Amino acid sequence: MSLSGILLGLINIAIVVVILLLIGAIALWLLSFLGWAPPANIQKLYIAIVALIALYMIVALIFGIATIRVIQYKGPMIGGNIPPAPSIMKPESYHGQEAKA
Repeated sequence: MSLSGILLGLINIAIVVVILLLIGAIALWLLSFLGWAPPANIQKLYIAIVALIALYMIVALIFGIATIRVIQYKGPMIGGNIPPAPSIMKPESYHGQEAKA
């Protein structure tokens, strides 16, 4: 893997961690605004989960594997692995008569 790929991967991991921490901070702010502030151990558990996600992404970056596959790669979107239509252009029979090739 090239240096630029590793750098982009680390930046991607940092962005994911910051977004997850921002979501947690907004949830904490909303819940404390409503008077339902989660206890400190739940907040630490959330931070630990975010750290585990970051660790997983770093290990995936080191070994060059995909982190999460939401959509599997099945080939090109148009053409490629689409099976041919069952003889639409040359039908086997046309009004009861055999088609001539």
